Amino acid sequence: MQAGTPERPKDNNGHSQSSALLVTFFLVSFLPLRILVTVICMPDFKLSASLEGHGDDVRAVAFPNPNAVFSASRDGTVRLWKLVSSSPPTYDYTITAHGQAFINSLAYFPPTPEFPEGLSLSGGQDTIIEARQPGKTASDNADAMLLGHGHNICALDVSHDGGWIVSGSWDSTARLWNVGHWETEKVLGEHGGSVWAVLAYDKNTIITGCADQMIRIFDTSGNLRGSVKNSNDVVRALCKVPPSNPTGAHFASASNDGIIRLYTLEGRLVASLHGHESFVYSLAALPSGELVSSGEDRTVRVWNGTQCVQTITHPAISVWSVAACSENGDIVTGASDRITRVFTRSPDRVAAPEAVQQFEEAVKGSAIPAEQVGKINKEQLPGPEFLQQKSGTKEGQVQMIRETDGSVTAHTWSSATQEWIAVGTVVESAGSSGRKTEYLGQDYDYVFDVDIEDGKPPLKLPYNVSQNPYEAATKFIGDNELPMSYLDQVASFITQNTQGATLGQAEEPTPAGGDPWGTERRYRPGDAANEAAQQPIPEPRPQVLPQKTYLSIKSANLKVISKKLQEINDKLLSEGPKEVTLTSSEVDALAALCGQLESGKQLADSPILENGVPLIFRIATSWPVANRLPGLDLLRLLAAAAPFVATTEYNGDNLVAVLLGSGIFDAPLNANNAMLSVRTFANLFETTAGRDLAISSFDQILAGVRSALSNAADNRNLTIAVTTLFINFAVYITSDGRENSPGSAEKALVLLEDLTKIIANEKDSEAIYRGLVAVGTLVKALGTEVKSAAKEVYEIDRVLSRVSGSGPGKEPRVKGIIGEMREAL
Repeated sequence: MQAGTPERPKDNNGHSQSSALLVTFFLVSFLPLRILVTVICMPDFKLSASLEGHGDDVRAVAFPNPNAVFSASRDGTVRLWKLVSSSPPTYDYTITAHGQAFINSLAYFPPTPEFPEGLSLSGGQDTIIEARQPGKTASDNADAMLLGHGHNICALDVSHDGGWIVSGSWDSTARLWNVGHWETEKVLGEHGGSVWAVLAYDKNTIITGCADQMIRIFDTSGNLRGSVKNSNDVVRALCKVPPSNPTGAHFASASNDGIIRLYTLEGRLVASLHGHESFVYSLAALPSGELVSSGEDRTVRVWNGTQCVQTITHPAISVWSVAACSENGDIVTGASDRITRVFTRSPDRVAAPEAVQQFEEAVKGSAIPAEQVGKINKEQLPGPEFLQQKSGTKEGQVQMIRETDGSVTAHTWSSATQEWIAVGTVVESAGSSGRKTEYLGQDYDYVFDVDIEDGKPPLKLPYNVSQNPYEAATKFIGDNELPMSYLDQVASFITQNTQGATLGQAEEPTPAGGDPWGTERRYRPGDAANEAAQQPIPEPRPQVLPQKTYLSIKSANLKVISKKLQEINDKLLSEGPKEVTLTSSEVDALAALCGQLESGKQLADSPILENGVPLIFRIATSWPVANRLPGLDLLRLLAAAAPFVATTEYNGDNLVAVLLGSGIFDAPLNANNAMLSVRTFANLFETTAGRDLAISSFDQILAGVRSALSNAADNRNLTIAVTTLFINFAVYITSDGRENSPGSAEKALVLLEDLTKIIANEKDSEAIYRGLVAVGTLVKALGTEVKSAAKEVYEIDRVLSRVSGSGPGKEPRVKGIIGEMREAL
């Protein structure tokens, strides 16, 4: 507090009393203008009640009146907490809804003649919004079940004046529902990712916040009235700013970047509120005109204008939600420690002294995961004397202290009491008692393999149970320069694969058909067959076409391949045919080659490579058809890693000719063998020698691919491999000046014919997307001859219209590609 400001009275515990002070500052600029700024110094919030009963994180809260609080949890329940005594405040709860999945969103619709108690509305992973009168119990039928969303419902809000509900979902839509009608009135599309936040601004206006970093303003007819690029991060929360707020803003947004931004309805940024140190998950407005926020930094923060005037630290990892009571100004929070808490500024509603002390001790004694505070150098931290000698510079400032016993404690500055408050001790991972996995010199509870399907090698996702999944997912995405559109998928995967799992056993079973070995245990963002990754939030690329880089498919579990190869060889030795088997020294040579591939060492001019490739080729073409998988898998990996594979001779001919001549694409087709062969051809484009071989074999490869597709039942992996190969052909003939050569146009027309047939008959979104990228690259980069043929001969407009009306056509990435193609045409 500035010099000359009267010291606030203290109670017996040394805390400020609740009387409000009005402080006026006169600011004089160099211009002859004097501005009067009035700041109301309100009393601090103090604990009013701790509501315990949930069995998992409290993800959403509502505070409809002074006598009732609603909370929703990952334990699948919604609870109504009723005030049963006021001095000190105590509550009793009833479970009003009980499902089998996480409940992540909550809202309350005020009373109407039809529903005199009002309605509690909840939604979550089961994609259903339940509407219930508060007097009902979990065993009673809901008043309504709102069906329409295709994925997790993560946001709800209501317009009492308008008589409608708005919801937001991971399915990239918001939906408008009329109370009493219970059907979707409008689907608010045009979102490029999860709709994390919805705001019923007034009876005619809806605002949405999205994972694509955009804020959109709609009218209730579904018309988009405007949009705002909020930041370079996910928009997680919205709230209406009261007219009494001094900034003049109309609404506020919060983001994963930790910043709260205040806007007018015209999209003008009025102010940015800085203070949170991590994701901000929730916003609410107080009757006083102040705002309140909660987030991943364990805090609730109260904002008067642009200033943070109070920080309430919780003994939890995340404070998921905060809501305010419009009648008395109290607030309620829901946190990851499973507790719902009420806070008040009124001395009459403060919790019993022992409850307040218990809360403060819990904060002081809470363990702060080391991962949450980043790297700290203990030796450079000040000792405990700092807390007595130095004041903080702003509300909520955090200071680390090296205690005399060597531990590190965290303290936050309270501007109101002018003191440092202990908020926890920095510790290693909460799962440190379990089995650990080392990654980059650090121990983790889990280290997941993440396979990016666009040809990138598998990536490592480290995670400790003390972390929040979204924090770990965001760091993983940033470290690997992935699109933020993967955030929800990765976080969802972490959550689903660490629920109740034993440490070190978090790897996910492979979905059926995802891996021909049946042993690969890896998460694939964007793979619709993967239950943990079904969220349809594709990569938002501003301009994808024309594709400029080659794609390859190089992920593999080389230990599994090597082991399987030896198992099959042993079986052939005992059961025959023995003439194609490997000797023990040859098996060892291939094991060494697998080890070198796995290590990432260069293979050029390697004796291991030169000796190993003929052995691999023997397996791929001479072993019984059902046993060729390990040879073909190694061959497609080597095609990307070593030019030698493309330049060496195999039985007097090149790789492509001999593979095609082996009948690998003939009926009866072994789909896995065919798929790996096509992947081999696609991976040839990783080297100059490989590209030369592939393009010189263009006609033969396409003939083989057509044979494979005609002899295969619907096979997603084969079609994705084919469309990846076609992308690489398209990139080749449209780059390095080749786009003007007659040969390029001829090849483009051949590719267009095959691609339009594939796209027209395909249902899988990934295959359709890759096919469209290949076609779009051709029509965007080549001349009028190709464009005319695409439109007039291959009726690409009809094909695009068909895709637009299908399920995959509703995905933002597919819609984006179609838009680019129509523009190019």
